[in-house]
Amino acid sequence: MKLIVGLGNPGAKYAANRHNVGFMAVDRIAADHGFAPWRVRFQGEIAEGRLGGTRVTLLKPGTFMNLSGQSVGEAMRYLKLGPEDVTVLHDELDLAPGKLRLKTGGGHAGHNGLRSLHQHIGEGYRRLRIGIGHPGDKNRVSGYVLSDFAKAEEAGLDDLLRGISEGAEALAAGDDARFMNAVAARVAPARNSGTRPENPGKGSPERPAAKPANDLAAEPPSLSDRLRALTERFR
Repeated sequence: MKLIVGLGNPGAKYAANRHNVGFMAVDRIAADHGFAPWRVRFQGEIAEGRLGGTRVTLLKPGTFMNLSGQSVGEAMRYLKLGPEDVTVLHDELDLAPGKLRLKTGGGHAGHNGLRSLHQHIGEGYRRLRIGIGHPGDKNRVSGYVLSDFAKAEEAGLDDLLRGISEGAEALAAGDDARFMNAVAARVAPARNSGTRPENPGKGSPERPAAKPANDLAAEPPSLSDRLRALTERFR
């Protein structure tokens, strides 16, 4: 059994915030891989399923970011898991948008969600750091992380979330290289291929063909709208 935690703040108001990219990632994994519906438990919401041969519980703490460790600690105690069984997906200011890093242990670097986790479960858990970039001024950080992704970022974010979902089986299995390769294949497909990968994760739809520029009626909803709809769908 593995516990994969997405960090964020609960509620539709925050659904498309940069700070909620961890929630977005686990929502995408649950939807693409046929997990059971989200249900309330452990001071948050969980969805249960399998990634390859690994039983996995996905968790979105409902305690708000600053108290994330309460929810994660409760889930770990009930499931009888140690920090080595936990992978936390969270936003990372010190990485450029679209960049990912996997690491185990280390400091919290001022991230309030990680700070809470350190207090409740120690630092020996695994982290998937999802880059959101830095606003350039520390005084702007709070407003920046609690703002929605810009329209110009939405296509890249969607590719990144697809890549995380497509590599989720490897992530659960601890195969970091295979996971990173899956993400790279989605966000940076081979230049000579001419197309994006055509084998998305289980249950993940193909990217639709581009609409004519003047076909305004056919314009798809924004990523923000789709994220909020997905949040309500599984609530």
